Amino acid sequence: MSDRAWSTSAPAKVILLGEHAVVFGKPALSVAIGLRLRCQIRPSNVSTLNGISLTQQNYSYVSACLAKHNAGPTAVVTDSDFPSGSGLGSSAAVTVALLAALSSAEGKLREDVVAKEAFEVECEVQGRASPIDTSTCAHGGGILVKKEGSDGLLWEIVKDTRRWCVHDIKVPSMTLVVGFTGKAAPTGPLVAKVKRYVDRSTFARDIIDEIGDITLEGAAQLTKGDLEGLGRTMTKDHKLLAILGVSSLELDKLVASVLPYSYGAKLTGAGGGGSMVALTDQPQKVMEVIRGKGGQPFVGVTGVPGVRIE
Repeated sequence: MSDRAWSTSAPAKVILLGEHAVVFGKPALSVAIGLRLRCQIRPSNVSTLNGISLTQQNYSYVSACLAKHNAGPTAVVTDSDFPSGSGLGSSAAVTVALLAALSSAEGKLREDVVAKEAFEVECEVQGRASPIDTSTCAHGGGILVKKEGSDGLLWEIVKDTRRWCVHDIKVPSMTLVVGFTGKAAPTGPLVAKVKRYVDRSTFARDIIDEIGDITLEGAAQLTKGDLEGLGRTMTKDHKLLAILGVSSLELDKLVASVLPYSYGAKLTGAGGGGSMVALTDQPQKVMEVIRGKGGQPFVGVTGVPGVRIE
């Protein structure tokens, strides 16, 4: 790495449909929104994150990124528009942005390579992952992940017996309001919880299959600009995720409260806390309702770029 500083940024992501099911090879649909995480790196005497030695804190994603590039001691500084543990892909965004900065310092930044490396880091840290978060943060716009390749194919990712084809998908201009419960929800334990349930229950496997089916329906609704249909599908997905046990009282309360002012709403991300998302044409009203229920609202617009050098 040269002596200069390298700065990048990556967007937050919102999974519209398919979280948890995508880990089992089912389709998932996500969009990048206009909230960003910024990252800067420079050579240092010791590796740090925001001034704190990596040996003094458990931030495995940063350590794994530096190790993947055989980086020497590096000072990493991050700043984000959205909170960690909110379900908006903070770990994916910091992983993608940091890997992009390291690649830029080496003079070989490629979006597809960053996306694949970031997925490998998430697998290493979480134990089990899908490429939906990292691919969305890397590419931006809209992402559809499924087993088979078709029009819009960006890249393929294979892990053990699982294969994902990552596609760019046309996304109309939409307003999404995210409601953060204030309760951080680590992804790894929730993914492991669902896996245990699916391993022992045919009912849970049927739920996973149904989530996969409605995700493809939602993708078709999205590309047609059928926001009412997409909203109904999102709400159905929330009910299925709740059956899997990854919702929470806080999430259910926020979802129910915003539905009268939205096309649809659901938890987004791992669940268990974190955030919900509403597809709406009344963002101010939805934000007011979320605040009234004790949540922290964010407005996200679609159609934003993925990782970039700043």
